[in-house]
This record gives sequence, structure tokens and C-alpha cells, in this order.
Amino acid sequence: MQKVLVENYTDGTTLITINRPERRNAICAETALMLQKAFVDFERSPTQKAAVVTGAGNEAFSGGADTGNFPELWRCIPTVGFETAKPIVSAVGGWCVGGALVLSMMCDLTVAAENAKFSYPEARLGFTGGLIAGLAARIPHKIAMEMMLLCRVLDPQRAYAIGLVNEVVPAGQQVPVALKMAREMAEFSPLVLKTLKRFVTEGVLAQGPSEQSGRAQRTLHEVKESEDAEEARLAVKEKRKAAFKGR
Repeated sequence: MQKVLVENYTDGTTLITINRPERRNAICAETALMLQKAFVDFERSPTQKAAVVTGAGNEAFSGGADTGNFPELWRCIPTVGFETAKPIVSAVGGWCVGGALVLSMMCDLTVAAENAKFSYPEARLGFTGGLIAGLAARIPHKIAMEMMLLCRVLDPQRAYAIGLVNEVVPAGQQVPVALKMAREMAEFSPLVLKTLKRFVTEGVLAQGPSEQSGRAQRTLHEVKESEDAEEARLAVKEKRKAAFKGR
């Protein structure tokens, strides 16, 4: 079974689905890489203008990191594991736990089903990647700390009241409503959307240590995995001058 499904529509929208319903759509190492690639392809596409990310079914957007096959979670987090100036909407049904909460909060807009449950239980479980610190830049400080330090679960009504989600809809309607939002934005000025998102992401929202670290890792991985890096290795092996192309 394909762990991540990508549907590109002719109206300029893209639907990215975490497709591991048997594991509550947990994000394993391969899933994180596939999500990162899907988002990078979306960003580079000349035709796709707005994306929706969701989880298969209505029981879980995602149960978070797969502890049996732990991912480099930063890879699939918007603006951390990939650069994107295009709008992304998360469509959350059921459980949205741990790293999945980070993924959703880093999207530009969120539609939540009436059965959505937002949870960050890492303090109880004994590990964290630290990216969740950005939650305090997006909702009231005390409520963010309640979720992080007390591991309290947030229902969709309270999530809406504090601004974590934009709309609450009946279960099963989260993806259609999110796609409707994406279609609206696909008709707007890409340059204006790009500019406003960049101003907010780079100049308004605070960036925690883990977020900064993730961006640094992304940049270093891009260099390490580039054509120039491969050319450098071949040049050393073949004892010749490298011919770099800047990609």
C-alpha cells in the first residue's frame, strides 16, 4: 500500500493523504520522506497553487511519529523540512497527535471535523523533538503550555475558539471543505499569497530552536544530496577537477 497518496487536480489544487489507516496514519521514516517529496513537488509545480494535507479515513489525521520506525519528522513539516511559499490547508479528522499536531499547526489554515482531537502527549511518554514549541506562537501561551505540559486533549470547539482551526465541520466533510478553501486561493494572486505568507513566516511568527535546527538540517541535506556533491565525489575518485553546475 502506498503510504502517501498525491492527487493533482486541474483547478490548481493538490490533495496529499497520509495513507496508513491501519496504523492511525502514523508517520514512519518512509512516510516522512514521501511527504517531504510530495510537498517539494507541489512547491516546484508551475500549475499547482494550493494544497490540502490529510489522513486517510476519519479516525485519525495522524497518530504522530511511528515509534517502531521513527522518522526524521522535521522533513515533512511545512517551512522546516521544505521551503514553500504556497498555501497549505490541513484537514483534520479524528486524532491529531504529537508530530501530526506540529504538521497541522505549521499549515496556513486548518479545517477540523467534529470528532477531531488535538493532543501532544510527549511529556507523558518521555520524548520530544521540540518543534511543538511553535504552538505558543500560534495560540494563547497558557493554553499551549496546558497542551504541552499537562498533555491535555483539545476538542475541535475549543480549538476553534482559540484560533487553532478555522472551521469545524461534520466528520467526513473536512477534506471537501479544505479543498474548497484551496480552490478559492488557487484563483487569487500567487504573488500576493506568496508575499504575505513569507512576511508572516519569516517576520512575524517566532522560530524555536528545533525549528531553526530543522531548517539548517534541510539546507545541509540539500547540499549533501545535490548533483554538485556527487560530482565532487566523482572528481576526487577520478583525480580530476570538478565541474560544478550549482544544483
